[in-house]
Amino acid sequence: MATDLDTFREETRAWLDENCPAGVRGPGTVPNGSTKIELDTDTRLWLERMVEKGWTVPTWPKEYGGAELSREEYKVLVEELQRVGARPPLTGRGVNYIGPTLLEFGTDQQKAKWLPGMAAGKGCWAMGYSEPGAGSDLASLKTRAVRDGDQWVINGSKIWTSGATYSDYIFVLCRTSPDKPKHDGISLILVDMSQPGVQARPIRLISGSAEFCETHFDNAVADIDDLIGGIDRGWTVGKRLLQFERSTHAGINVSGSEGGRESKNSVREKVLGSQARDNGRLADETIRDRLAAHDMTYAAKELTRLRAVAETKALAPTFASSAVKLSSALNAQEGDELILAARGSDIFEFDFDQPGDNEELKKWLGGKSGTIAGGTKEIQLNIIAKRVLGLPD
Repeated sequence: MATDLDTFREETRAWLDENCPAGVRGPGTVPNGSTKIELDTDTRLWLERMVEKGWTVPTWPKEYGGAELSREEYKVLVEELQRVGARPPLTGRGVNYIGPTLLEFGTDQQKAKWLPGMAAGKGCWAMGYSEPGAGSDLASLKTRAVRDGDQWVINGSKIWTSGATYSDYIFVLCRTSPDKPKHDGISLILVDMSQPGVQARPIRLISGSAEFCETHFDNAVADIDDLIGGIDRGWTVGKRLLQFERSTHAGINVSGSEGGRESKNSVREKVLGSQARDNGRLADETIRDRLAAHDMTYAAKELTRLRAVAETKALAPTFASSAVKLSSALNAQEGDELILAARGSDIFEFDFDQPGDNEELKKWLGGKSGTIAGGTKEIQLNIIAKRVLGLPD
């Protein structure tokens, strides 16, 4: 006898077979909501259809653009999307970071103002946390927000603001009470980036990309009601947002648009394709041993990720997100190193400015940020030691 979950799977499978365009099956562009990036016809159609179903943010309430799927239904949806090779219809810091944070800390007015647009892919979000003088010691930030009538006036600079040049909005940690202890005088404010008082400048990285930016606020303004979680409570709100960020990096954020979706591990395929064989196995014993170790670590990491998703009752895991995020980043970096070792010295021939040229090397260079972005390796190890393992200070 079919269960409700079986029926949901059958209906989901039938709908995807009929409505998922051929052009979004397989690798390609995933929209992030940016109004500055033009989408091809199939990608736009896929986004529109999934918005109508509420499946860009499947677990969100219907009133905010979601479908209110249960955890079990969400898992089925992810499996069926994988079955047809469909790309996520939407991603980004809106649906994965600030959206879930608003669901926890926002007022009804704030949720109604911001969440439906995020779910519909209307606006890309940047993250205004780190500053030139406030990185791992984030609480020492100096960007100020001063109330002026019904607005906040913001001055200061943020750095490593990913995607700021094509973002429409930014959530910013600001100091609202400079006379209080540094952790107690911070607030989280939502800011429109289209105003003259906000300027983003790209930072070119060693990999050739310019995803990270420095963002300057010169008398930028925000509505007085766009401060999230209460004045001077930004440290609490901001830490929770970081857990959503780390959970997204780790694939265990089930509150957004693509949390939990597995990505194919292509390391084995690339290594095998570049190495000589001896009676069917890799001739290079060192590469063979490293590949076996990488595969085992990847499998263990995946089991830990799935367990974290199954065990958490919240929108995203709390401190466990640090463990899964860090293990995922380290495993990905080892995979990049392994591909590099298997390919040999010819991998170092490339042109930064030539799209598609030697993507493995660019990925290796860019992958170094995996243990920095979203919280450094050292910060994650501290969190794991104190909050997961319960070790003394």
